[in-house]
Amino acid sequence: MNNPILSLENVSYFYKDGDARRYILQNVNYGFEKGKFYTILGESGSGKTTLLSQLATLDRPGEGRILYNGQDIRQIGYAKYRRNNISIVFQGYNLIPYMTAAENLMVAMSTTDNAIPKNKRQTALNVLEYVGIGADKANRLVTKLSGGEQQRVAIARAMTTDVDVILADEPTGNLDEGMQGEIVNMFATMAHEFGKCIIAVTHSSAVAKRSDCVVRLQKGELFEDAEFFGTNQQ
Repeated sequence: MNNPILSLENVSYFYKDGDARRYILQNVNYGFEKGKFYTILGESGSGKTTLLSQLATLDRPGEGRILYNGQDIRQIGYAKYRRNNISIVFQGYNLIPYMTAAENLMVAMSTTDNAIPKNKRQTALNVLEYVGIGADKANRLVTKLSGGEQQRVAIARAMTTDVDVILADEPTGNLDEGMQGEIVNMFATMAHEFGKCIIAVTHSSAVAKRSDCVVRLQKGELFEDAEFFGTNQQ
């Protein structure tokens, strides 16, 4: 493995039940590389979203540590890490409903310390065009867009901050099969052509088969799934 951009070292997460611990994650070790599209599979309740929350610092491990470029994210600072190093694509989109698609991207660009072109509006329009949202729809309130279009806006928003890691929680869960394929293709392109590390939690084996690497979460442990690993079926 090349040097991972994001890695987990002995990460555990548990709930206390009296004196006992109920582990959701137990001594998880894994490294994610740039230029690859990963999917995380697991049964409902296996801890997939919990794992993603640790990587996003929306929650914190009970034990162990998470490294970004070899540095403990606690040393980077959680707020700085979220602002400059990762973006999150939610299943529910989490767009600002009273803003247009373009305005949603411009707000995201204003929150990062990463180098962003001075003309934020034109940059937003260019990125939206890239994901298939033309100027007319870019200037509409996001609530006036379809679910598939809103997910495209959410992905475009993640792209505009120029982060290395994009985390996605069930990004195709609300979409039909055709739109699922288009979203998955976008993730693959972002990884392969733009060198991003894409990590998507999914319940869909069809989505997993399109990724470069599938890791499975089972009984608190994370391991590469030999059935899918390296298939990258396009």
